Amino acid sequence: MQRIRKGDEVMVLSGRDKGKRGTVLRLIDAEHVVVEGVNRVKKHQRPNPMKGLTGGIVDKDLPIHISNVALFNPATKKGGRVGVKTLDDGRKVRVFKDNGEQVDA
Repeated sequence: MQRIRKGDEVMVLSGRDKGKRGTVLRLIDAEHVVVEGVNRVKKHQRPNPMKGLTGGIVDKDLPIHISNVALFNPATKKGGRVGVKTLDDGRKVRVFKDNGEQVDA
């Protein structure tokens, strides 16, 4: 089970954008995620009339390593580590390690 999924609110732990919060837009592979507003760069884009792209300078979010983000815990207002717990009915749910609350409702 993945500890960080698409749509989760995460906090950046290290790097240029340390302390920023954002939502996970997509998972690139098992170790990289794209977070909204984090690791943003300016890309000089050429116009491409075949694809309908206009030229200019565009902002683009690049992937960040999954070890540099932590799931945001609304109870503690910090980034928290996540574990997996099996319920009595056999379902697996994500829980925060520090207070044991479930991530998923």
